[in-house]
Amino acid sequence: MEALLSQFTLLANEACQDKNFDPSQIEELMKLFEQEAYNSWAAMDAGVNVEYEDAQISMREAENYLDTFMNSAMKEFENSNKELNQKSEAELQKLVSTAEATKKVGESIGHAMTIGAKKYMDAALLAATASMKKTSAGLGWGGGGLSKTSKVHPS
Repeated sequence: MEALLSQFTLLANEACQDKNFDPSQIEELMKLFEQEAYNSWAAMDAGVNVEYEDAQISMREAENYLDTFMNSAMKEFENSNKELNQKSEAELQKLVSTAEATKKVGESIGHAMTIGAKKYMDAALLAATASMKKTSAGLGWGGGGLSKTSKVHPS
C-alpha cells in the first residue's frame, strides 16, 4: 500500500507539471488501489474467520474443562454425602443401642425397686405383726381379756 501511495504522489506531481499528462495512468493506479483494498479486506476477513474458529475451539475446550470440573465436583460431593450419611447412620445406631441398654437397665432397676419395696412392706408388716403379738401377750390380751395386774408402760 505504501508503494502505491508513493507512486500516486509521483503521478500527482507529474500531472501538475506536465500538461500532456495522460489521466489513464491515474485510473490504472486507482484500479491497483481498489485491488489492494480488496486483497486487504479478503485477508482481514480470512484472519477474522481464523480468529472466530480459534475462539470457538477455545470455547469448546473451556466448556469441556468446566464439564469435567463440575462432574468431578459432583462425584466428590456425592462421595462426601454418602460418607456423612454412613457416619450419621452409625451414630444413630450407636444412640439407639445406648438407649435400648439404658431402658433395660432402667427396667431392671425398677423391677429391683419393686421387689425391694415389696420385701420392705412384707418386713414392715411382719415387724408390726410381731410387735402387736408381743404387745398383746404383754398386756394379757392373748387369753381373752386384760388382766388386772398388767400395766402398760408409756414408752
